[in-house]
Amino acid sequence: MVRTILYATDLGLYAPYVLQHALGLARSFNARLYVVHAVEPIGLFAESVLKTYLDEERMQELRTSGLSTVMASIETRVLEGFRDELGEMSDDLDLITGVRVVQGDPPLMILEEAQKLDVDLLVVGSHSHGTDMDIPMGRTALRLVQLSEVPVYMVPMLQHRGRPDL
Repeated sequence: MVRTILYATDLGLYAPYVLQHALGLARSFNARLYVVHAVEPIGLFAESVLKTYLDEERMQELRTSGLSTVMASIETRVLEGFRDELGEMSDDLDLITGVRVVQGDPPLMILEEAQKLDVDLLVVGSHSHGTDMDIPMGRTALRLVQLSEVPVYMVPMLQHRGRPDL
């Protein structure tokens, strides 16, 4: 039985399409729906540029309080984006129990959230917005299928539909 669903989003071009699947599943199963967006950690190059302009005290402040402020801001923007995307169907937002933005390697962070929330199903898109569509599956989707201990509901991206060579 599916009681709790985790929708992992990259907030890319096809996120609204995948969101519709997640909402439909939550409605069908009368399940709680959580949303997670994983942000890649700041890269070494970006950190070295910041260190050029900020002293160590400011860097530490940015790492602690600044990062949590940014994450909370992203969570708010995610919900606002969903509200805009859903338009007249914004009542469907009531199906979403919570939104989390986490920092780290996306597949590992998604799996960690899935374990914390004790979910019964993961919902993901097959590709990120920047992935070459000739590759059957994006890196995050592939890792989730390989490592997940719960079923993964994967939504294929629209470009594949109607392609004669498939």
